[in-house]
Amino acid sequence: MMTAIAVAAALLATPAPSLADPLTTEIGALDATVFDAYNRCDLPIFAGYFDPKVAFYHDTGGATFERDAMVDGVRKYICGKVKRELIPATFRVYPIKDYGAIEEGEHRFCEVATGRCEGIAKFVMVWAKQGGTWRITSVLSYGHRTATPAEQQGTAGK
Repeated sequence: MMTAIAVAAALLATPAPSLADPLTTEIGALDATVFDAYNRCDLPIFAGYFDPKVAFYHDTGGATFERDAMVDGVRKYICGKVKRELIPATFRVYPIKDYGAIEEGEHRFCEVATGRCEGIAKFVMVWAKQGGTWRITSVLSYGHRTATPAEQQGTAGK
């Protein structure tokens, strides 16, 4: 009984961890801004977040090593057709010492015409902080698959 009381007291005395550290908050805001531009097809704003020599790896689309080619792909295959929604429970950020951050997560893709969210994929983005400005230098987009019914409704993991 005394052990249980001691453990409970220790747990109560331990401060609760912060829900989001400052880096996670900052990268989360950047992610929201980048994909707002993507969803609205504001390609000048969208492109501005990527390094000119961004390495973009897509499991079904191949690799691209130049920002303009990547943005052209978004213009051809995404604009007016698909919107991206982050799955918040999957979002993680990890610092890279003296460089920037790694962002990872999963997102759903919803058809603009129907509103149906039938695609899902994993992603990793590497952000570099250069002269106080964040730029994405590498992207991995992989594991593309059909979303489960719960994922299509946005209820998976809730």
